[in-house]
Formats: sequence, structure tokens, C-alpha cells
Amino acid sequence: MVRAELFEIRINELEGEQVIILNCEDSGRKLPIMIGICEANAIRYHVHSIHPPRPLTHDLLNQVIGTMGGVVDRIVINDLNQGTFFAQIVIETPGGEVYIDARPSDAIALAVRVDCPIYIEDHVLDKNESEGF
Repeated sequence: MVRAELFEIRINELEGEQVIILNCEDSGRKLPIMIGICEANAIRYHVHSIHPPRPLTHDLLNQVIGTMGGVVDRIVINDLNQGTFFAQIVIETPGGEVYIDARPSDAIALAVRVDCPIYIEDHVLDKNESEGF
């Protein structure tokens, strides 16, 4: 597993395509992930310190986790299957770690809000490169 950081958000409104690019800290390898416009905007708003008048879904999720005694510890991009990426949100609770299945876009939107680490499983990077996604 390698640690990564959000490297770039690309929003192409004409084509209706949004991509986030993660950069692996140890190797400089990049992982592009296609995401929806809502998630792209949620990430972009936070990165650019844009504060909407009401909490976005990812802000609400963070509040719920905190209210229930949890803390987002990390997110992990843990699988790639037929061109679709999968992720987990790892939450520390008084009872131990809880793993929540999530879309990478939602997990990353949450991660940038709470400033937690982003990890990518090695096999995901290898499969992405071998399949040419």
C-alpha cells in the first residue's frame, strides 16, 4: 500500500468529464479516477476554500461520524474491477476500526475535509497500468 495525495482536479464541462489525479508520494506514479461533477465540485470547493452557505454531503458525513464518536483515520483505494475503482473509509471508533465501502470520489472528498491520509493498494496501481486505464 502506498500513500498518495490529491494532485489535480480536472473538470471539463463541455465533455461532461471530471477526473481527479492522485500522486503516489514514494514513486511519483499517478492514478487518474473519473468522478461525477458533484463530487468534483465538493473536492474543488474545499481545496479552494469555497464555503457554501449550508454543509455539503461530505461535511454532513464528517459531522455524523464525529457526533457518533468516530474519527476518519484514512481512506484506501482498494480495488479496480472492470474500470471501476473501489475505496474504503476507515473510521476509528471507541470500539475499534470500522471499514465503510465507498466510491473513491466520496472518500477523497471526505479525506480533504478531515486532512486524513489517502492510500492506494499496490495491486490497484499495477492493474491500472496493465489495463491501460
